[in-house]
Amino acid sequence: MMKTDSTSVLVVGGGLVGLSAAMFLAWRGVPTVLVERHPGSSPHPRAIGYTPRTLELFRAVGLGPRIPQAPADFRLRRSRVESLAGKWFEETPWTPESRQEPRVEYSPCAGAALSQDRLEPILREKAIALGADIRFETELIGFEQNADGVVASLRARDGSEYAMRAAYLIAADGHRSPIREALGIGRKGRGHIRTLRSVLFRAPLEEYLQKGITQFNIDQPGLQAFLTTYGDGRWVLMFSDDEERDEGTLRAMVSKAIGRTDLELELITTGRWELSALIADSFASGRVFLAGDAAHTLPPTRGGYGANTGIADAHNLAWKLSSVLSGVSTPRLLDTYDAERRPIAWLRHGQLFARADYAADAAGSSKDVPILDDDAVEFGQLYRSTAVLDAGDELPPALRPDQWAGQPGTRAPHAWVFKDDERVSTLDLLQRAWVLLAQEERWCLAAEQVGKQLGIDVQCLRIGVDVRPSDEKAFRTAFGLGTGGASLIRPDGYVAWRASELPADPLRLLGDALRQVSCATR
Repeated sequence: MMKTDSTSVLVVGGGLVGLSAAMFLAWRGVPTVLVERHPGSSPHPRAIGYTPRTLELFRAVGLGPRIPQAPADFRLRRSRVESLAGKWFEETPWTPESRQEPRVEYSPCAGAALSQDRLEPILREKAIALGADIRFETELIGFEQNADGVVASLRARDGSEYAMRAAYLIAADGHRSPIREALGIGRKGRGHIRTLRSVLFRAPLEEYLQKGITQFNIDQPGLQAFLTTYGDGRWVLMFSDDEERDEGTLRAMVSKAIGRTDLELELITTGRWELSALIADSFASGRVFLAGDAAHTLPPTRGGYGANTGIADAHNLAWKLSSVLSGVSTPRLLDTYDAERRPIAWLRHGQLFARADYAADAAGSSKDVPILDDDAVEFGQLYRSTAVLDAGDELPPALRPDQWAGQPGTRAPHAWVFKDDERVSTLDLLQRAWVLLAQEERWCLAAEQVGKQLGIDVQCLRIGVDVRPSDEKAFRTAFGLGTGGASLIRPDGYVAWRASELPADPLRLLGDALRQVSCATR
């Protein structure tokens, strides 16, 4: 008889998104098993750029000190060159200068330039420390779901097979996603663009990084390629074709891209991958949820639309699964995952092809898409779902945080405050439980009573008492709060509801709002 294990959530796929999902779930105390058919991280470093918002999510679970951050003003810069040692032509911006607004401190975090094969072990170690069960060399060979849960068939490294019962399954199994295919979920988007070949190598090329440019479009007769660094002595050269090349040919092409033959080169590995842009027609089917490339395959960009979007998927889903599994919320809350995350994938799909880096590949799909400010895409995306009140269809899909001013459906703003005489970001006080931010004591009394009625942990932070803003006027402007207002913030740090003033019956008003946005079981 086949052995059967059980858990609350089964995560399939041990890349950045799967590991992030396991980590976020374990941080919330959700029993989680992750299975990955490979023995460990990929030998190819792949993703490298992580956005400030991703670093905020990692900071919340205690990973801040583990991940070296880039300077606050860091931007991925790209130039067209004949070769590194040859002529340098024009620099090509990711976002046109006319669309860039003056820099504002929207986050306590900067981005990070860390290769995927360096980040994955950090996430894995943290997930395990938090209690996640990580099983490498374990392959999903099939699954079934019903009204009670999911039963997955797994094959271990020794060839033995066993079953795993889970309440829910997260498919973080990559762009080909056997799970998505088994569910019959289709995809739409720009589609396949081209097949790329790459060679990862090590060479002493630091002198060519002095200008702050780290990405290079190689443009010379006989060689059209893309060259970038991982910042640790490793570089990757990518060719927009699907040709096999022997080691001698690869060495010659790398030397041609560098423009020198006097350097010692170490070829590390080669890669082949499909450049495509496809978004699943649904991010959920019953008790199975798609995340990362399984849900949306987007080409690598300077905007960080690939892995970062997938990590945000995992974060959005983790608190909802935790709330449902703990009995606080009904499963209707899980319907908001697709409602909130799929439009974000489409927003980034449109932004990607509207910009110069991929304009030639747009095939008319993004011709009329206005290019948004980077900070709007990064920090100012809008969620519309039943887990948000007053985020109407008339609102744009993204604006900068200062333009939103605490609008429900957007990430709660970063502001510096003092709590217990320690200067912290507002984001350090959010992203765990439900939080009501208000000045009037009646709001806090209402929050305590509503929390007891609904069985929900609601923390009230009184402005001027529990938290003292460094700049009170700027703080109120950022959150859109007057002295009598209140802002209800979800466990993922997004504003769910806001009251502009103190009503006659704050208990009833807050209770109605929280009951709806949390999909409360009581």
